[in-house]
Amino acid sequence: MADANSPLISGKADLIRWLEEGQSPKSEWRIGTEHEKFLFHLDTFKRPAYEGESGIEALLTGLCQRLDGTPIMEAGKIIGVKDNQGGSLTLEPGGQFELSGAPLENLHQTCAETGAHLRLMQDVCATLGLGMIGLGHDPLWSRDDIPWMPKGRYRIMRNHMPKVGRLGLDMMLRTSTIQVNLDYVSEADMVKKFRTSLALQPVATAIFANSPFYEGKPSGLLSTRARAWTDTDNARCGVPSCVFDDGFGYEQWVDYILDVPMYFLHHGDDYVDVAGLSFRDFMAGQLPGYEGQLPTMADWADHVTTAFPEVRLKQYLEMRGADGGPWNMICALPALWTGLLYDEEALDEAAELAEGLTAADVAAARMQAAEHGLKGVIGGRSMHDLAKAMIQIATKGLRRRQRLDSSGNDETGFLDPIRHIAESGITPAEKLLDHFHRDWAGDVRRVYQDFPF
Repeated sequence: MADANSPLISGKADLIRWLEEGQSPKSEWRIGTEHEKFLFHLDTFKRPAYEGESGIEALLTGLCQRLDGTPIMEAGKIIGVKDNQGGSLTLEPGGQFELSGAPLENLHQTCAETGAHLRLMQDVCATLGLGMIGLGHDPLWSRDDIPWMPKGRYRIMRNHMPKVGRLGLDMMLRTSTIQVNLDYVSEADMVKKFRTSLALQPVATAIFANSPFYEGKPSGLLSTRARAWTDTDNARCGVPSCVFDDGFGYEQWVDYILDVPMYFLHHGDDYVDVAGLSFRDFMAGQLPGYEGQLPTMADWADHVTTAFPEVRLKQYLEMRGADGGPWNMICALPALWTGLLYDEEALDEAAELAEGLTAADVAAARMQAAEHGLKGVIGGRSMHDLAKAMIQIATKGLRRRQRLDSSGNDETGFLDPIRHIAESGITPAEKLLDHFHRDWAGDVRRVYQDFPF
């Protein structure tokens, strides 16, 4: 239904084959980095609405012109831009602005892409009186203060979220993240990378913790973003226990996604609300209200995007555990996971580091990371110790990759910001809290003045 030209799904084997089609030889592995940031009016620090002379619509239109890009339209409104370099600019529900980067060969290219994007954003935002900041959770504004973006799927999610969790609307409106997407060569390679990265994801959450404020005051947490995800919708979020099962593979992941309740059917520009219904029923031609209609592979691809675990498998693996952050942290997140997962020896060491951690351990560690950062524990082990070990392994992995820039530098320098965090045990959130209590005199608005992009 999402695409009239997409083939109908004939059975579960088609869904397994779709994951197999994501396999690529090591020579073709790429790094895809996604990062979100909050926009704000320079004079009031308020989040911009979609409409208006200094709104999101005007920003997207200006960016599309500057990039000579292709507008992404929905119901006559511009909701994103394809940059014609393999990347795209898109909107989260509260206007959080995202670059979904192109699949690139190395981290030098990734950081160059990030820099070019942020410099362009600075230029266009300046003409509109807007600023940008990288944090994991909005530090000041309430839900009611934040305008919604005009995207059909968000309308459906907005209605459904309060039925399945207390913090789903916070997740939608007030959180921001950095993610990296990585490839796999085979089912066995996927399993090893998935299991290892999911087990260690709370440690990454702790390293990147950068959201200690809630509505103008300290939240009592170091990652308020991570806490929001623990009470969003347990049917589609968190730690899929199947990943730790001995027999885990493509089929078990397909079964997990099939058990995630649906949100919508996508008909052209229209999104039809089927929230809570079963994709299994859809495959059987028994979706209530749509009896006799069968899903296409495009419907499946849409449905996969409505599962939000800490690591997600599509036709690549997505690392989803980090808070949004400043410029150098955007480059550090892909450096960490590329170093751990894209070198065979490093992956072996990282898998050994994660050995023995269970789904229950990882689930409990999500709040440990949110509350205590690197002072937290996972499976009775110190997150601080694990963080130092992860960065050591990633450093060796990146060094062995030998991807050099024009000056002969390898990729290990991109780890420097988190190497300092791991050595000190002090997260970005704790540094922000120190500013809040000392030189900001309890005025959280200073974060917009002192730490914008």
